[in-house]
Amino acid sequence: MLEAESVNRVWQLYVEIVGELGFTRVLYGYNMNHQSDPYGLDHVLTLSNHEAAYLDTFIGKGLYRDAPMVRWASKNVGWASWQRVADAYVAGELTPAERRVVEFNRSMGVTAGYSVSFKDVSTRAKGAVGLVGAPGVAQAVLDEIWAREKRHLVALSTTLHLKVTSLPRRIASPLTQRQREALEWVAQGKTTQDIAILMGISAAMVEKHLRLAREALDVDTTAHAVAKASQLAQIFITET
Repeated sequence: MLEAESVNRVWQLYVEIVGELGFTRVLYGYNMNHQSDPYGLDHVLTLSNHEAAYLDTFIGKGLYRDAPMVRWASKNVGWASWQRVADAYVAGELTPAERRVVEFNRSMGVTAGYSVSFKDVSTRAKGAVGLVGAPGVAQAVLDEIWAREKRHLVALSTTLHLKVTSLPRRIASPLTQRQREALEWVAQGKTTQDIAILMGISAAMVEKHLRLAREALDVDTTAHAVAKASQLAQIFITET
């Protein structure tokens, strides 16, 4: 996983390993704008091997917003058993919206698991992963697995998160080499005239590269383009 050079490869390895340990279904999410929009999807990377029918409702229809463990992960760092949700449901401590999520999950066989919420360097970002057992596997079984493999699973999950957030992510319109270069010079405090000299092109061409970079990243300002490109690991990257 540490040597993987793409998000897809990291994810493939992670799913294989945790699956062998008993957690056959996984949902990972990384919100780059958690501080201002903790439950939005506009700046979220989601990876999962759950069935499409589950994700279409849980993610597509927004049920995740009221999922008790998603809310727990949004506000905490560490790991937690899903037994807390089962206990809260029986005790009548969940809101009607939270109960609907639990009941939907039960209908899809998503009943037992663990959540790991990561401590991010940036206060704006938040990442977490939900590890789910196979349909019909009891929480008590997963608790036994977790007791034996906790350090391994937490280390694997943390490695997943650190690798995914450090590797370039796909964007709708990939930046060209010249667009990346122009943004990198802006990030280093260079003016348009400076960049023109450094890149050996006209100031007008620099402005064109920056405009196209803003369009590719779907932002309005160059400063925002630099910030978003950095978040997505689109600049200052090593070509492979």
